[in-house]
Amino acid sequence: MSVTVRVPAKVNVQLGVGGLRADGFHDLTNVFLAVALGDQVTASAGTEGVTLSCEGLGAGLVPLDGSNLAAKAARLLAAHHGLPEPTVHLHIAKSIPVAGGMAGGSADGAAALLACDALWGLGTPRSVLLELAAELGSDVPFALFGGVALGRGRGELLEALPVGGTFHWVFAVADGGLSTPAVFRECDRLREAAGLGSSDADVPTPALSADLVAALAAGDAKALAAALTNDLQPAAVSLRPTLAETLDTGLAAGALAALVSGSGPTCAFLAPDAETAAALAEALRVSGTCRDAHATHGPVPGATVI
Repeated sequence: MSVTVRVPAKVNVQLGVGGLRADGFHDLTNVFLAVALGDQVTASAGTEGVTLSCEGLGAGLVPLDGSNLAAKAARLLAAHHGLPEPTVHLHIAKSIPVAGGMAGGSADGAAALLACDALWGLGTPRSVLLELAAELGSDVPFALFGGVALGRGRGELLEALPVGGTFHWVFAVADGGLSTPAVFRECDRLREAAGLGSSDADVPTPALSADLVAALAAGDAKALAAALTNDLQPAAVSLRPTLAETLDTGLAAGALAALVSGSGPTCAFLAPDAETAAALAEALRVSGTCRDAHATHGPVPGATVI
């Protein structure tokens, strides 16, 4: 017997970053939107401990040991239910870029939680799965939650936001990844260099954008384009200057808006319709400014057994 779960990537349509807290984290005002580009995780009975395999986009970059969030998820779920060390094999089919700012590792952790819960017949309440997901990482709960949601705290405290339509996106995948902690450190450094200070006493947590909420509720792509923000974008571009050329290329090819996705280095482009998104993806592929580009849409549901 095996259970397969499909899980979406995310794009941050607002990523507001507060100052550095004493515990080393930053308070976030983080609006997630789940997109159809996603991974699949299949859980099946194993013979010894938690084992992993991986195929697809960037598979060679995915750790296949205990550091993988999918493996951590299986062990966390078993421990929560007082079960012995689980014997399960997790196979990950990757379509989400690795270390690309789209929460691919977090998505796999969420998918493993749901797949193991179904495989083992545990029937864990959704609220408990979300709590376990938050223990795994800040972006893991949203991969279960899906749709569009405001994330507060480190991003793990979720509140669904209304959305009135489908939005069309293109994601340009860069060569190599960017370390999320390194991007946050660079954000702090740039703020210090600008004389703004970097602590939570200096930089308040940004407010949720009313214009963004209205654009989402109306399903208005042009209004959403005008409201997109990512406070980590200057840091990502500082660490990877070539991202500026990718962003400019997408805008020149017809995107309504362009931004770095999360901590990068994947770049996200909002298109007015599916046809423009497909043409934009092709223009980015042939431009030489990215390794590949994918047209997709959202919002879509969170992790789902298929």
